[in-house]
Amino acid sequence: MKIAFDIQLFLKGEKTGIAWCADNIITQLIKEQKHKYQLNCFTLKVEENTLNGLKKYETKGVVMKKCKWFHDVVYKLLCVFIPVPYSWFFGKKADVTQFFNFIIPPGVRGKKVTIIHDMAYKALPETVRLKTRVWLNLMVRKSCRRADKIITVSEFSKSEIIKYIKVPEEKIVVMPNGVNDSIYHINYSGKEIETAKQKYEINGNYILYLGTLEPRKNIIRLISAYSKLITINPNAPNLVLAGRKGWMYEEIFRKVQQENIEDRVKFIGYVAPDDSPKLLNGADIFLFPSIYEGFGMPILEAMACGTPVISSNLSSLPEVAGDAAILVNPYCSDEICNAMHNLLADNIFRQKLILAGNERVKQFTWENSIRILYSVYEKLMEA
Repeated sequence: MKIAFDIQLFLKGEKTGIAWCADNIITQLIKEQKHKYQLNCFTLKVEENTLNGLKKYETKGVVMKKCKWFHDVVYKLLCVFIPVPYSWFFGKKADVTQFFNFIIPPGVRGKKVTIIHDMAYKALPETVRLKTRVWLNLMVRKSCRRADKIITVSEFSKSEIIKYIKVPEEKIVVMPNGVNDSIYHINYSGKEIETAKQKYEINGNYILYLGTLEPRKNIIRLISAYSKLITINPNAPNLVLAGRKGWMYEEIFRKVQQENIEDRVKFIGYVAPDDSPKLLNGADIFLFPSIYEGFGMPILEAMACGTPVISSNLSSLPEVAGDAAILVNPYCSDEICNAMHNLLADNIFRQKLILAGNERVKQFTWENSIRILYSVYEKLMEA
């Protein structure tokens, strides 16, 4: 079987959630070397340094198909008005072509599979950038019609796709994400953790949020909750907010100023992939009070690093966290505050939660995910 992957999302700068999921899937499939693989991308005006990042995929049985004469943004815009065939740029058909970021363009030969991670642009449009909202509204429904199968990452997201796009249930397959246990684990040394802390100028104990700084992540209420916590417990660890600036991030910085807690809250920006597990290992608590998630990878990554988790009780997060996290109403800052206070005060409960997290994360492996994906491909070829 020849499987093609559209890897354009790898050329958009620093990898975030969806790109890391795609990376893990492709890496796992290539490692098993069961089939032939082709990686498709437009590379016009892409920096050489970015292209060098693709070399790790260039192994036996993998063909890198680069379109050097056309720009991906121009292609995306053209596709809104003219169904320019994808095959013009990437040649002979693959048996299956896999897309990772919602959209399937026109004119893809062979079987077509896409991954739709969530329906935030429909369910909570006010939390999504206008241009993203417009693009997804234009293209997702068409992509679902073009798809032979749609992969999604949770039962919650499956129900959302059915609700908003009216896709037949039998067309959707749930493939939960996995945790890369070669990166996210508890075996980092104290020196490695301390070195990572020093790199981001983190002193002492800390409570950690790690993710994009944007409205959907509910960081404003997180800051309100933390402000209440240090009123109750002035000796509570400082709060570290890690992640790149997303849409409407300015309000988050203003909130810290309004609460007059600049000396207790530290913004450290984008965290390099190698440093993320070390900072998770070093944290006293990991906070993830997001209002809406298709899956919620950071919860499992924190659990894998032996860090107790406080999570929102909405969307897919209870499905992912199970009984291994404190689940709170993300709209209630008092509830978030109380969860932090209780976790800091009760070490027995803290250790119980850490152990539960270690067990929970074992259910989510990329090997399991790939078995589901292979099954999808094989059934499509038999059809």
